[in-house]
Amino acid sequence: MSELLDFQDAFVAALDGAPEGLSPWLGPDAGLAGLTVYRNTIAKGCVDALAANFPTVLSMVGEEWFRAAAALFAREAPPASAALQGYGEAFPAWLGRFPPAEALPYLAGVAHLDRLWTEALFAAEAPTLSAEALAGLAPQALAEGRLALHPSVRFAAFEAGLPSLWSAARAGETELDLPARAEALLCRRRDGVVAHRVIGEAETEFLRACRDGQPLAQAAERAALADPDVSVASLFAALIADGVFGGLNLETAR
Repeated sequence: MSELLDFQDAFVAALDGAPEGLSPWLGPDAGLAGLTVYRNTIAKGCVDALAANFPTVLSMVGEEWFRAAAALFAREAPPASAALQGYGEAFPAWLGRFPPAEALPYLAGVAHLDRLWTEALFAAEAPTLSAEALAGLAPQALAEGRLALHPSVRFAAFEAGLPSLWSAARAGETELDLPARAEALLCRRRDGVVAHRVIGEAETEFLRACRDGQPLAQAAERAALADPDVSVASLFAALIADGVFGGLNLETAR
């Protein structure tokens, strides 16, 4: 078993460009050209995984541009595990530093939203808080309770309307526009399907307050301050209907 582990370590090192470690297992006349096959297979797997995990970026820049950029990224940041379904955590930030992407300043943000969608898809399973579970609570207890976000919930806010641009591109629309208004995107998985929608400042502040562990009353206050015209009751009902919450902690309300 020890020799097998040594061989596996040497093989991985050889794929990374240090083939001398394989010499104990190779004859004096054996070539290392076969390693190229493995390198190419691994590189293609990384590029294919990035294309699957960042489909909106791919649709906006085209196959050739994307695959060339993805190959460079994979060379600089190879996967840490054999499972590639979540590969590319650092890809959005990398695109933000990638010189050929300077002409597309929104591209890193688009990649970030693709990443949030993937994180929502593979997040842990958990129950969803229903409206019925809140129906019998006293108003004071509800106001002092703390809502926990469902593990699959992801949201991100932007100064410009990048979420609308991302949503349109994700849906395959060809006429894309970047609205000047501030927007946020909310992602949530339910029954194995990730749903997303563009939300405003009030909902964003409400979700931030819940994420920070603040009571429902403070979350409502933050939402109202962010948008005085919003109906906090309607906002809360919409988030409940979306299945955004995983539970309500009433211990501090006692």
